[in-house]
Amino acid sequence: MGVPAAEQTLAILRHLASQASPLQASAIARSLELPRSTTYHLLNTLIEFGFVVHYPEQRVYGLGVGAYELGSGYARQEPLQRLARRPVAALADRCGNSAHLSVLLGRDVVYVIEERAAGRPLLITEVGVRLPAATTASGRAMLASLPHPQVRALYADREAFSLEGPGAPSSLSQLRRMLVDVRANGFAAEHGEVTEGLASVAMPVLDGTGYPVASVAVTYPQAEQSPELVERLVGEVRTTTRMLSRRLGG
Repeated sequence: MGVPAAEQTLAILRHLASQASPLQASAIARSLELPRSTTYHLLNTLIEFGFVVHYPEQRVYGLGVGAYELGSGYARQEPLQRLARRPVAALADRCGNSAHLSVLLGRDVVYVIEERAAGRPLLITEVGVRLPAATTASGRAMLASLPHPQVRALYADREAFSLEGPGAPSSLSQLRRMLVDVRANGFAAEHGEVTEGLASVAMPVLDGTGYPVASVAVTYPQAEQSPELVERLVGEVRTTTRMLSRRLGG
């Protein structure tokens, strides 16, 4: 026997997830055949727990960070690790540099797979390590693939940038400019922001909806950097992320 309030709440979340952009409450109520009063009550509850964001200027509602974290939680678990471990290990072997896979959790990245290349510098990005997303190539790759309202919800005020590391943007406008460059280049990079002397290139792994469930990165010594090396590493990372995206239905 179902619980009507739970069924209605899940219906709202599924409906918002299936849309290309946020919706007005009246449109949600009409599509799901719910009373308007019930719709507003459920939306306010979802907002309180972070699963829905209200954009008062447009009078629309969209998915919040809580909903994304549920998806990230699934991606971080065994299905993604089973799919990605061998491809990431093969990437490290082909590149001769350490490779890792991470997921986005709020404004942080969490590293879930690390494959160290023999004889290369040790990294701080061990499994379970959590770093500010806007500081890392991995985080920038995923942020650049998020819908604009999602990025705005994650970085809603100045305080959101106070915990980012050196080299990271200090305002939403700076972050947007950085993400525009990432999308234009086709990959994200960082140069010594995480560990002095080390640089990284990263690209997102996209699911069937185009959502960034993870990112794959390769880290190499800055002293070895050259246009030819970066081009080769980006090509190898692209091969790996496309393979993983296909396996996830992307």
